[in-house]
Amino acid sequence: MRLPRLLITFVAATTTVSAVLADLVIPDLAAQHAFNPGWPPHAKFHDAQYMVMTVLLGLIGLTLALRRGRDALLHAAAVLSVPWVGMIGALLFPGTAAYDPEFADRTVFVLGLHGQVFMAVVLLLVLLGAAAAARRTPAGPAASP
Repeated sequence: MRLPRLLITFVAATTTVSAVLADLVIPDLAAQHAFNPGWPPHAKFHDAQYMVMTVLLGLIGLTLALRRGRDALLHAAAVLSVPWVGMIGALLFPGTAAYDPEFADRTVFVLGLHGQVFMAVVLLLVLLGAAAAARRTPAGPAASP
């Protein structure tokens, strides 16, 4: 189960840091999020809530991914999928968008998808593949790290 554990650990680390980097630290991206003067305080509150949530989910996923056994890996994959499925699911609500129109010229698209949405799809596919590989691996002491 080394490869599934490695992949899930990678997604856990990415989940733990990505929202904070994108929404607070990287200047060009933070200007579109936490430091966007066009966002009202309540919108910034929900952005901060999302950052804290992804850090916590990433750390929970990382803790589970580092435990022995297939079930821990599968639980880690489930926990880590939450913010990424949430990001995609949020686009189904009326009036939402992956980016604000004033930042259209600074928005990165990959294969026609907003960069964050593309990243969510890729990480969800990695989690799905790792979980499928972990499920195919026999459970037991020999299958542990």
